[in-house]
Amino acid sequence: MENQNLPGYTPVSQVSMTARANFISKTYAHVAMAIILFTVIESYLFRSGLIVPLSQWLLSFNWLIVVGALMGISWLATHVSLRMPSKPLQYLALAGFVAAQAVIFAPMLLIASTSKPGIIEDAAQITVIGCLGLSAVAFITRKDFSFLRGALVWAGVLALVAIVCGVLFGFQLGTWFSVAMIGFAGAAVLYDTSNIIHHYPEDRYVAAALALFSSIILMFWYVLRLLMSRR
Repeated sequence: MENQNLPGYTPVSQVSMTARANFISKTYAHVAMAIILFTVIESYLFRSGLIVPLSQWLLSFNWLIVVGALMGISWLATHVSLRMPSKPLQYLALAGFVAAQAVIFAPMLLIASTSKPGIIEDAAQITVIGCLGLSAVAFITRKDFSFLRGALVWAGVLALVAIVCGVLFGFQLGTWFSVAMIGFAGAAVLYDTSNIIHHYPEDRYVAAALALFSSIILMFWYVLRLLMSRR
């Protein structure tokens, strides 16, 4: 949720309709490519059998280390894609972030695949429907939802504190935490979509795609977690 109003750059809302439409189409094309890459990596891990040793390896770590590593990768990828002018570096940041997410997801997807047939597909469908609905709200209303930034930052901090406390003190973050995090991810999708419409510079479609993919994959995580808790 880094500020997209870079010094010396014109927000996409102030460029021509053609340039704006081109930026939006490129952004969503890159979101689609990120989702496809994520799916391809997970499919390879399952088909090759590598998902089992990878999951065992990840679960051997304190989960705070894993979460901390993912946060570091997320910050670095966001910074590079948004601040660096080099397109190859921006693409490397996006691909690296997608790969990191695919690795982190491995244990949950492995457990989900053995818990109930079709649960991963159900979670994916719910996520897609939810994200499409929220994106439609942003596009139809054309409202600037950048005011959500402060609330998202505070909610993110509270969620991180809850996760850290859960790991340190061994208590379970139950159903209502998953529901709250789905709401948080939904608000993030709305915020990111609004930024795509209004605030990103027109040459930062890779950064815009990374931000939206991050929110979508967060929603998928907690939708899947919620469905698994109710199996």
